[in-house]
Amino acid sequence: MSTAAQRSPLPIKLLTNGFLIFWLILAAFPFLWTLWGSFKVEGDFFSKANWANAIFGRLTVEETGGSFTGDGYYGAWIQEEFWRAAMNSTILCFCVVTISLTCGTLGGYALSRSTYRYAFWFLFFALIFRAMPPITLVSGYLLPFYEWNLWGHLYTTVIVLVAINQPFTLWMLHSFFKNIPKDLDESAMVDGCTRFQAFRHVIIPVMWPGVITTGLFSFLLAYNDFAVTAMLLSEENQTMIPKINSFLGTTQTKGNVMFAVAAVVSVTAPLFVMVMVFQRQIVSGLTAGAVKG
Repeated sequence: MSTAAQRSPLPIKLLTNGFLIFWLILAAFPFLWTLWGSFKVEGDFFSKANWANAIFGRLTVEETGGSFTGDGYYGAWIQEEFWRAAMNSTILCFCVVTISLTCGTLGGYALSRSTYRYAFWFLFFALIFRAMPPITLVSGYLLPFYEWNLWGHLYTTVIVLVAINQPFTLWMLHSFFKNIPKDLDESAMVDGCTRFQAFRHVIIPVMWPGVITTGLFSFLLAYNDFAVTAMLLSEENQTMIPKINSFLGTTQTKGNVMFAVAAVVSVTAPLFVMVMVFQRQIVSGLTAGAVKG
């Protein structure tokens, strides 16, 4: 069959590309609309009289002298000290990802190479633990945290989020390790490596995309969490998502809604950058489990 015959008909290609472009615009519209509105005043972005005010910014021009304003970002980051929440989120995410990946890689590798039946049951109960709603697990931590005066601190929330995330990390990394032939370990040990040296110098470089993918999911768990962080953190130690909710909870104060809009854009933008930077590793990691080594 010739190459020309294998090509898709032009109408099909145009229809497919048109649908993909339409779907991309539809998916990106909420964020782009929020990004646009974050530079308007509340009266324009939430105008009930005329939706066109959100585009042309009539009240924004009257109140600020320009079509765009950064008052929402200034109010959120400086006036309401959203930078503290951003710093808390950074510390929380770093600790959760570091601990989860360290324990997950060691545990996943050990379970994937174990010949004992307890490895299966360990993973089975870990899966049951992961299937439980996180909010039901948090209640068990509240009493000792209150009694030992540990409630409200970042490190206690790190402990809870790691406990919630670890079963998923174990399962995901275990599947990646299972797809790496045991011959690699044995060859490295024949050449003089210890088990840990073989794990560190031979196995980890091979499955690095899987580590990055698992780390990204661990990061998203901590970064986007609301239920756990809202219950376990005090107001001064809030992360970004509960802080946004506190803006929305005081809508009677003028400007607080726009603080929330600006904060939403600030929270979402880093995720786009991260996915774009690690897109190759993410795709490689997600597809690695479907290919036997």
